[in-house]
Amino acid sequence: MSGRDLDSGTGSQRSSRWWGLLAVAVTLVRTQLTTARGRTLATILVVALTVANLVLVTGVALALADDGEADHDADARIVADDADIHGSVTGVEPPRLGESSDRAERIADRDGVDHVSPVFREPIRADHPGAGGSTYLLLVGAVPGTDPATVAELPTEGLEPDPPGADDAELVLSRAAAAELGVEPGDELVLEGAEYRESATVGAVEDGPDDEPPVALVHLEVLQSLSGTEGSGLADEVLIWGEGDAIQEGAAEAYPEAALESDGAADVRALFGDGLALATSALALVVALGVCSLLVATTAGMRVEADRRTLAMLGAVGFPTESRLVVVATTTIATATAGAVLGVGLGVVGIQVTNALATATVAPEAVAVLHPLLVPYALAVAVVSTLVALPYPLALAARTDALAEVGR
Repeated sequence: MSGRDLDSGTGSQRSSRWWGLLAVAVTLVRTQLTTARGRTLATILVVALTVANLVLVTGVALALADDGEADHDADARIVADDADIHGSVTGVEPPRLGESSDRAERIADRDGVDHVSPVFREPIRADHPGAGGSTYLLLVGAVPGTDPATVAELPTEGLEPDPPGADDAELVLSRAAAAELGVEPGDELVLEGAEYRESATVGAVEDGPDDEPPVALVHLEVLQSLSGTEGSGLADEVLIWGEGDAIQEGAAEAYPEAALESDGAADVRALFGDGLALATSALALVVALGVCSLLVATTAGMRVEADRRTLAMLGAVGFPTESRLVVVATTTIATATAGAVLGVGLGVVGIQVTNALATATVAPEAVAVLHPLLVPYALAVAVVSTLVALPYPLALAARTDALAEVGR
């Protein structure tokens, strides 16, 4: 049957022909694993190492970008994803969640949810009349639960469990804030907000964050009253403690347009806000694309040179040039994909080993993050690299002279 005959025919015949071409490509790959095992396995291994390096370096970059953002021990948090929906002064402050107290109660009513706390942050002037100290605190409003918890790196146990009355507010200060104000537990402070002034007692002084402005933790209703936001119920985020499924269902019902971020899962968006992390991941991407493309092009070209007689025989029995190119492309993509899948596995293991070694020696926490998006990202990079490399082996295959090769 001639090439013209193969190109003509019904849709069923064309479908059968494509399946036949794929079968030929699979057979060639199996043959190469026996007759040219060293070269094929070397290709798979080098592609795998390149992809593994991409996964590991990108995981480190994500950890670098997301470092210091988790200042709580909640299992998940809800953050505003659309300023037009969730109430914010566009261009002045970041988007915030609205009706946070009411919606938090709806989430907390679900089985499997242990506690829910809206968190509101606002700079508030604090005066210490006894010593004359005065400074601006980053006041963080939260709702304490029955179990110990951490918000803004400060424990919530020092807060009153119920909304305080007038002049009954208690503060949990970071050591930096206490040192700047010159206060200790039991001292009285005057908090001056946008709407009201209120007295508060220093209930506890804890370590808190070291590299932040002076921070203090207070009951959410106190801060909302000081800032005049109790009616709108604004919050920067809603923290949730509980089981994963219950958290997801509750968050989807209460804030369908907001973003739910699970504890331990780095925010990919943070990567674009950190110059060093973005440059690191971009460099890893460029290296992976370059190395994979050059390697696949070189080894695929060598494979075409070794398989010229096979390609010539396919041409002699009626396979047109286009069909032979499909066989070459399929075998090249199959080999690179096998290397990419192996590389993803090696990258995952590499992140786990790196974190284990780092935490056992010099690092207090994990130095690399395994994000679910890393898997499709690495596979996509491998596929793109293969597509970039394909023109070279296809050009070599297209120049194969069937008569000359069969006659050799």
